[in-house]
Amino acid sequence: MARRTFEVIDVTEILMHWHAGRSKNELAGSLGVDRKTLRKYIAPAEAAGICPGGPAKSEEEWAELVRAWFPQLADTRLRQVTWPVIAVHHDYITAQLQASVRMSTIHQRLRDEHGLAVSVQSFRRYVAANVPEETRRAQVRVWNPRPAEAGEQAQIDYGQLGRWLDPVTGKLRTVWAFVMVLACSRHMFVRPVLKMDQRAWTECHVAAFEFFGGVPARLVPDNLKTGVDKPDLYDPKINRSYAELAAHYRCLVDPARAIKPRDKARVERPMPYVRDSFWRGREFTTLKEMQADAERWSAGVAGQRACRPLDGAAPAAVFEAAEKGALAPLPRDPFVLAEWSRCKVHRDFHVFSELGHSLLQAA
Repeated sequence: MARRTFEVIDVTEILMHWHAGRSKNELAGSLGVDRKTLRKYIAPAEAAGICPGGPAKSEEEWAELVRAWFPQLADTRLRQVTWPVIAVHHDYITAQLQASVRMSTIHQRLRDEHGLAVSVQSFRRYVAANVPEETRRAQVRVWNPRPAEAGEQAQIDYGQLGRWLDPVTGKLRTVWAFVMVLACSRHMFVRPVLKMDQRAWTECHVAAFEFFGGVPARLVPDNLKTGVDKPDLYDPKINRSYAELAAHYRCLVDPARAIKPRDKARVERPMPYVRDSFWRGREFTTLKEMQADAERWSAGVAGQRACRPLDGAAPAAVFEAAEKGALAPLPRDPFVLAEWSRCKVHRDFHVFSELGHSLLQAA
């Protein structure tokens, strides 16, 4: 089997995805790169003090850094060397594309069955430049999720915004964005948090419902512990505190399947937009100021943007016209969070909870 070769453009892609906040596990899965290889190419950026979520860099800036960090990559084989080797199989490639075979699969078959010793990236560049677009379009599968009914569901997730210098402690702290998106109107609510514990999870939901002025029929969160104790395709075990919140607001919790981002694509896709439009290049003095500004941004910027899935309409306008009236009304009484934990009796007859503090002394 031919060993995969990396070029400047490949390492540039890795660094751009990493700098956008994607974890190394996500990169390994989506780019098909081993984690050890990722660490190798990300290490110089970390050593230079570059952190995910920092000031944005263009592709040209990343490429220049890559050439300086890995000068051996600049001497890779030129197109006039690799493309004639691929062109020998041009008719086979065209026929496979017309049969809706994926380009990665075609490359794998040429590599294993015909000894083609070029990288998949070089193969993709050859196809893009030498195969007609209508032929390439045959192997593209566009996934269109089922249109959501008004008030039917809200999709929920956390996304990393970046690092924030806390003026109180003088320390850098990681800031996360709680994002809830109404599936029908694409109207979103964003709330920055410093902790992703049960209290923050609950407070974010309460604030989101108040922002929308109602409650959707179904909540589609990720499988994090503050929402789901045990993921399962047919019978997920919902966190007890989260189940009480859902009962109070009379809505259903329907978690996304594990490692299936398409189940909540409407909240996954806007994450880079939230990071770029709301977070990058801005300064905040307190968390409350950050949260208040995020709410104003959700209504005045994200809510007023031209949304392509809505044929260019603004999510806030679609929400007011079609979805606001379909949400269930807010309950009269506020929700009170109860923290549940398993307790252990120690040898000194003190009962300790999982929260880490003593509750009582046994009689």
